[in-house]
Amino acid sequence: MSQSPHRAPPNAVLASLTNRENQGRVAVTALEAIVVVLAGVFAGGINTVVGSGTLVTFPVLMAVGYPPVVANVSNSLGLVPGSLSGAWGYRRELSGQAGRVKRLLPASVLGAVVGAILLVVLPEDAFSAIVPVLIAIALVLVVAQPWLNRKLAERERHEHGGVALWVGVFLAGIYGGYFGAAQGVLVMGLMGVLMNEHIQRVNALKNVLTAFVNLVAGVLFIFIADVAWLAVLLLAIGSVVGGQLGAKVGRRLPPAALRAVIVVVGVVAITQILTR
Repeated sequence: MSQSPHRAPPNAVLASLTNRENQGRVAVTALEAIVVVLAGVFAGGINTVVGSGTLVTFPVLMAVGYPPVVANVSNSLGLVPGSLSGAWGYRRELSGQAGRVKRLLPASVLGAVVGAILLVVLPEDAFSAIVPVLIAIALVLVVAQPWLNRKLAERERHEHGGVALWVGVFLAGIYGGYFGAAQGVLVMGLMGVLMNEHIQRVNALKNVLTAFVNLVAGVLFIFIADVAWLAVLLLAIGSVVGGQLGAKVGRRLPPAALRAVIVVVGVVAITQILTR
């Protein structure tokens, strides 16, 4: 009996399913595991201070042997504990910002859902053209924040940044759910200009929003994408430690130094994305 032209042979279907099931299974040596953990420590720290830890962990997972999408998905999940650790480390600066969290968190969550879905349905490099532009705009906002604050001092600004900030955080959430590198730079740039607040308190709020973007996207990825659970575990261990270290170091940085770190990380992000 001949095979239907519209149905793949059983052995082809089995091979496809087996390949998908094994995408997240990569033989990792002890040395490679240590490197992934250390990458998680660095990423957890830099994410707490400004963002862009993904620019370290994503290439490391690729180098170990994980396919791009699996590495991206596993990276998002593995850095969630580090983001939460960093947010806890900045809890003192979050005092009095409950209203802002309640207003902006839904924007981050909705954006994360959209971004996670886009990662699965769109080509991997779909955002590669616009991402560097978004990061460059964010860097300009961060550098120009003191000047803009002086110019806007006589204008009324909403305590929560108004509709413009809500929309901006939503769009940053989409980007964060899709790839995540430098989403903290985008969020800090927006909040720094649209809210009249100290940069350390802005950073604390950023940590909460980006933590939930990673968390929501990560939960969705469990159901709609392949996950390398060993990579997730190794990154989680490292990022928790890094989150606490980042909170201690970042809190001690003066505003000018923190802006300098943001600019350096942002430039590195643009360079790496353009050369991918």
